[in-house]
Amino acid sequence: MAAIPISIHCWQGDDVMGFENAQGLSGGIAATGNYPGRARNAAELMSDLDFALKLIPGKHRINLHATYAIPDGGEIVERDKVRPEHFAKWVGFAKERGLGIDFNPTYFSHAMADDGLTLSHPDKDVRDFWIRHTKATRKISAYIGKELGSPCLHNIWIPDGYKDVPADRTGPRRRLKESLDEIFADESVDKKYIIDCVEAKLFGIGLESFTVGSHEFYMNYAAKNDVLVLFDSGHFHPTETIADKLSAQLLFADKLALHVTRGVRWDSDHMVLYDDGLREIASEIVKCGVDRVLIGLDYFDASINRIAAWVIGVRNMQRALLFALLTPFERLTALQDSKNYTKLLAAHEELKSYPFGDVWEYFLCSNGLKTEVYDEIREYEDSVLVKRK
Repeated sequence: MAAIPISIHCWQGDDVMGFENAQGLSGGIAATGNYPGRARNAAELMSDLDFALKLIPGKHRINLHATYAIPDGGEIVERDKVRPEHFAKWVGFAKERGLGIDFNPTYFSHAMADDGLTLSHPDKDVRDFWIRHTKATRKISAYIGKELGSPCLHNIWIPDGYKDVPADRTGPRRRLKESLDEIFADESVDKKYIIDCVEAKLFGIGLESFTVGSHEFYMNYAAKNDVLVLFDSGHFHPTETIADKLSAQLLFADKLALHVTRGVRWDSDHMVLYDDGLREIASEIVKCGVDRVLIGLDYFDASINRIAAWVIGVRNMQRALLFALLTPFERLTALQDSKNYTKLLAAHEELKSYPFGDVWEYFLCSNGLKTEVYDEIREYEDSVLVKRK
């Protein structure tokens, strides 16, 4: 269990604001709530991450967006001009703590994305701006992977779509394909240090009727162009689970990536709970091979203590993985293959009351941690977070 890294999303700590002094989120996403203590700059965000990591067992990764650049002098760098040196402080932070880093170009909350279109935009100047941005972020990812000795997952997700029924679906998707082709044709990026992937979405706020980068589009694009697919558990129909998709995808691909979140009625990015849905995802990860699935979390809840959201969410993912690692899948599979469905059902139900909690406590104890974390987080809140205006 301790050897399974989870990519911890930095944007939970500051409500996805980043360091560009953006006035608010746009592009089909939103962070709701006004809990005190949002990180306002790199120093505060790193401090909060440090505190959270002390309460999370194992060695993990940090997931960054391009809007978390830290240029010398504090000036704002335009997105098509971000460079590796703007993330040198993040690399130093990760090196000192033995962490990996994953990376995302940022296609939202920007004037060039105000109309909901980026890489599929009919205006070539707009498309070219975002193509330059993505080429730059791939170079940053390769730099990070080389510096840390661990390939950096570079994930492309765009918000592109339409609020109402479009007149043309093929045109935007053709433009997106051409943009991606140009991005991935850049041979200046050393692919030893970067893992390219693409992420689909069902819809966004204000983009409810049509999404250019649909699941089918990216599945086909990834298969033809040797990049990974990233499944986000909030990016499908509310009754659809990504757990069922993992084995199907991994029969045809060496690896896949995940963003694990919890949607409530829609892609609301609630903190993940230790519930049936999460356990089913973890079970499929373990059965398919933990080395074949790159696990990351993606939620942003501004209504609760943000550090608690990190700690509880990551620990819940670990709980689910540990439960799966303890499950005797070979015996259960034998019952299924022999059509002994009654005994299989009984065995599944019996496992639910096995002493999993004792093993979880032992895992925490062996990592020098306690089960209860609220008091420590509340103390940090009282001494640090509430003093932020």
